[in-house]
Amino acid sequence: MTGIYDDPAAYDLACSFREVPPEVAVLLSWCARHRPDGAPPVRSVLELAAGPAEHAREFARRGVAATALDLHPAMCAYAAERAAADGVALEVVRDDMTAFSLARRFDLVVTMLDSTSHLMTLDAFTAHLDRAAAHLADGGLYIVEMAHPRDRIGDAPSVSTSWTVEGPGVRASVRWGEPDDRLDPVTQIAADRVTMTITGAGARVVEDVVPYRFWTATELAAAVRLSGALEVVAQYGDFGDVALTDPHAWRMITVLRPVPRPAG
Repeated sequence: MTGIYDDPAAYDLACSFREVPPEVAVLLSWCARHRPDGAPPVRSVLELAAGPAEHAREFARRGVAATALDLHPAMCAYAAERAAADGVALEVVRDDMTAFSLARRFDLVVTMLDSTSHLMTLDAFTAHLDRAAAHLADGGLYIVEMAHPRDRIGDAPSVSTSWTVEGPGVRASVRWGEPDDRLDPVTQIAADRVTMTITGAGARVVEDVVPYRFWTATELAAAVRLSGALEVVAQYGDFGDVALTDPHAWRMITVLRPVPRPAG
């Protein structure tokens, strides 16, 4: 049985419902809005827990120097192959999102698609924030996209756990989580069962059990305070100007910047 993260092409197909170019356009617009007055356009970006690096590759298409970091060797190889096939320059780094050190800084660091759900403890989340902050250039921002808390503790989840996607000569049905996959009330970790049935080119069934750590908005705020290296600039409920508290919000997207250093 092949796990979903061991099959990058399947994972990429599963996430192909995302509208990556418009999302990247919004990320850049938030940079223009929230970076200091007079800051130049974003010239460098680091995508953490990037997987297939869809967003990093789109930044690269727009002329931004892009780096993608992921822990899984198969994902790193796939991201590099896709970038080469697209004819875009992408640096790919295999490393841990809680312990990386690249000896350079970026105008923008992003973590997309709720990849922070792989951080299982508050200590891990705090270490991750410390590392992101350490890699921000002057005036840089860290933007992290997480699931909306409504998905786990509300009566009406913001997103569906099953969907269908299509590509050239291929169709896939995806179930990410079953109705009886329960969130442990102590650890806030669920073992989400994933089933992806692909028909057409490369037909196969991918099954996996993916540990998922649910983070509330207040826990995110606590991790930010514990780190002390970043501060929240803004929060959004989707890739637009929807407030996190809006009934139509379906994501929890947080814009952070480094805490100003004391003068002297």
